[in-house]
Amino acid sequence: MSAPFPTFAEALRVWLRVGLLSFGGPAAQIAVMHREVVDQRRWVSDARFLHALNFCMLLPGPEATQLATYLGWLMHGVKGGIAAGVLFVLPGAAVMLALSILYATLGAVPVVAALFFGLKCAVLVLVIEALLRVAKRALHGLAPWLAAAAAFLALAAFAVPFPLVVLAALGLGFAAPGAFVAAGHGQAKQGPPSLLDAAIAAEPDRIARLAPAARRAGLAILVLWIWPVVLLLGTPLWGDIAWFFSRMAVVTFGGAYAVLAYVAQEAVEHYRWLSAADMLAGLGLAETTPGPLILVLQFVGFLAGFREGGITGGVFASLLTLWVTFAPCFAWIFLGAPLVERMHDAPRLKGALAGVTAAVVGVIASLALWFGLRVVFAEVGRLPLGPAAIDWPVLASAQPAAIALALLAAALLFVAGLGLARTLAVSAAAGLLVSLLPW
Repeated sequence: MSAPFPTFAEALRVWLRVGLLSFGGPAAQIAVMHREVVDQRRWVSDARFLHALNFCMLLPGPEATQLATYLGWLMHGVKGGIAAGVLFVLPGAAVMLALSILYATLGAVPVVAALFFGLKCAVLVLVIEALLRVAKRALHGLAPWLAAAAAFLALAAFAVPFPLVVLAALGLGFAAPGAFVAAGHGQAKQGPPSLLDAAIAAEPDRIARLAPAARRAGLAILVLWIWPVVLLLGTPLWGDIAWFFSRMAVVTFGGAYAVLAYVAQEAVEHYRWLSAADMLAGLGLAETTPGPLILVLQFVGFLAGFREGGITGGVFASLLTLWVTFAPCFAWIFLGAPLVERMHDAPRLKGALAGVTAAVVGVIASLALWFGLRVVFAEVGRLPLGPAAIDWPVLASAQPAAIALALLAAALLFVAGLGLARTLAVSAAAGLLVSLLPW
């Protein structure tokens, strides 16, 4: 007898758990989500998870937030999408707001930094595991492997803009769908159907039934997103915050890394909301708190408001930044997901999204390299190789504590079977302990 379809209350608990455990940027967050809703509960199949992820990779904004919203909508309609997306962002936003207040009033907090150092080392293990799992399940045949390798080299060695990599993979899959789909690319692993697939089979018009409400919600969110921006235009600080971060929300293809340089330049040099050291501190906090890395924008907004109106001004600016940054994510999903789902079995769309899936493996590999080098080594530079350049660590800057904590996390997670939440908790405590040792 198959398990019953999860209730909305059950889904809420799982989405909150995902939000609380979503450390380490998009690669680790997608890994946590996959573990929770595909591997452990079988709510969603591999194929449908990848199909949703492929679409989210094409959108501006944080893809993991949009993926949670997409899956929540598939399971429980508009209320499910909003709940999944909000709960994915809310824990990290609350932590980032608290840390922003601490940073603005007390400066860097060593205890917090030590706890997050332990978490960062554990997250490295999750990123590597996610890379291996996705590659094993998604890459079958020569074309997907070549596409993944090309995406990795384009990002890691040639610094090709992320949108171009995704669009190239999309075009390749659209032009030659058989090379990806026929090779088994993006197909679900063998096993019983997921609960969502069983529900759709039992109710073939499920997507058509959910679509009208999703379109109405998407249009309403667009209006609500633009309204405060228009209302605040011309206001010296608040209007600048609303307009600047609204623009960031529609150009952040590839997540936060794609625009961090531009944000830093504008916020530090043009608006003078914070210093370069403040920006680096905010990025460090965002990398180790739960939720999307793009929450670093919330930190920037808080410091801008704090300098104008103290903690009250900082909190208002923080909330304004969150709204104009994340509201569009829900609109894109509610407006686009019904169409993508209705064309789920269209051969060329399936091939195009399968091409994106292959590129996603290369993207995760690039993120894993970027993140891993910066966890294990204190100094990382760029090694020129003709027309290309790759990240290359200063070997003398290797951090034994980081290596030891990563090995501890791997042992706890894969050997002792401690579970994700407990592994992260123990790693955080170990990070604090390590900081007290006379290295």
